[in-house]
Amino acid sequence: MRQPAIARALPLIILSAVVLSAVIVWLVLREPPQRDLFRGLPDSDKSAVTQALQSANIAYRVDDSTGTLTVSEEDYHSTKIALAGQGLPRSAPSGDSIMSTMPMGASRAVESEKLRSAREMDLARSIEAIDSVVSARVHLAVEPPSIFLRDRNEPSASVVLYLASSARLSEKETQAILNLVASSVPGLAAGNVSVIDQNGRLLSRSEDDASPGSDAHLKVKAAIEDRYRQSLMSLLTPLVGAGNFVAEVTAEVNFDEKQATKETYPADGSVLRFEQGKKSDELIGDRIGGIPGALANRPPEGPEFQDEPEDAAAQEAAATEPRRTSEEYRRRFELAREIAVVSQAPGQVSRLSVAVAIDDSALKNKKSPKEIQEIEKLVKGTVGFSAERGDQIAVTARRFKAVEDETVEEIWYEASWFGMLARNLSAIIVALLLIFGIGRPVLKRWQNSAKPVSANPIQLNGPDSNSPAANFSQANVQDGGSVEHQTAGALTPPVTVDMINSAKSYQERALLTQNFVKQNPDHAALVVKELLKESDELEEADG
Repeated sequence: MRQPAIARALPLIILSAVVLSAVIVWLVLREPPQRDLFRGLPDSDKSAVTQALQSANIAYRVDDSTGTLTVSEEDYHSTKIALAGQGLPRSAPSGDSIMSTMPMGASRAVESEKLRSAREMDLARSIEAIDSVVSARVHLAVEPPSIFLRDRNEPSASVVLYLASSARLSEKETQAILNLVASSVPGLAAGNVSVIDQNGRLLSRSEDDASPGSDAHLKVKAAIEDRYRQSLMSLLTPLVGAGNFVAEVTAEVNFDEKQATKETYPADGSVLRFEQGKKSDELIGDRIGGIPGALANRPPEGPEFQDEPEDAAAQEAAATEPRRTSEEYRRRFELAREIAVVSQAPGQVSRLSVAVAIDDSALKNKKSPKEIQEIEKLVKGTVGFSAERGDQIAVTARRFKAVEDETVEEIWYEASWFGMLARNLSAIIVALLLIFGIGRPVLKRWQNSAKPVSANPIQLNGPDSNSPAANFSQANVQDGGSVEHQTAGALTPPVTVDMINSAKSYQERALLTQNFVKQNPDHAALVVKELLKESDELEEADG
């Protein structure tokens, strides 16, 4: 390091290193943060994507180790939109590609796993056809059939969805995914399919709809309240104007499901459905009975009247003859029966609470009780007010405060331009610090060391001729005796504080101090003060 050539080139080397460091820092700090655009893309898709980015003048990077395609944070969303408009990436791994790569002579286990993976890939591609789904993964848990197993576990499946930002699947879309997966696997029920998103939120139904506080109940309640609120808005907007009223509805909904069966038999509801029988009328005397030859069962004979005609006598005898009348019928009656099944559907409104606040400036007569009562009657008729179920309606007129514009203004330090400006300014500041803090002092020192040092020749004799000051003076007066006649390429030995302190005479110390000031102008003031103090002490000691 003390060789003349290295000493001359060292400041330039240090300055070059400082400039190179400043350039590196500039390049590092000026680049915006990167974000992964695609991971694991096939080479064909990666080539198409890079060509599209180049045509759109969008800067990108490709990681050499992982092959990940990255773009700047500011260009991420615009790049996604531009590539989606071109249908990129065009392809993704599918079941056909997996089947085509199956090796010849694969075992039964490998073949089963390949088939399962192909089915999962095809299901994932089908689910990705939904607009709000960016990517999907499907995992199937299906036991292979075996004749040695009596009891088998039911098939199940799980689906992991990566949804677009600020997107959320509706209940119908989730149910459609469940039915799609269940119908694609034999023996798989929709209840055995679980669907989650990238945030770990379970999208498939995990609780009973009949349980209190379930999502289904909350949705029904919100739909009922929104329906009443829309009716009130349709009613009050023509009357007081849009923005001059606020209507809120709270509905208490009964989700209890009741079912009752009632069977009754009316007293006068019997009906003759079938009748079969006969009716007989006969004389008792005509019947033959009893013991033959006996008169015990024979009725007495009637008297005979000679004066009356025969016909009249016969009729009278027939009228007085004992008779027997008998009826034999078989009848079947149907009794009237009423069966009533009363089923109360869940979701009935058990109580309504409606609050309406109107701006008094929108009324004809400000806070007129009559006008407010008329509006209250209209509100009651709109919501179907029922005092039996305890509904409450409150209508009031108040002065509304002016709504301030709540438009969120972008803070200046959160703007996109501020980040780039801060990065560029920080890079410039670091570069300037390196140049002026390290490079300039080194260059100045090199320039000072290259200048000739003017000094008077001093002849030193005696015991002090071997001191550092004497050596320095002798080096200055060599080759011509004066420093002014030295060549520009000659180098003056560096002067240190120890050399100045070791000087014995005032002249030697003055010469060394002069050269030290030229070589180190920054520390000269402090060193001179210290030397003057010491010289005063020496003079006092000599005196």
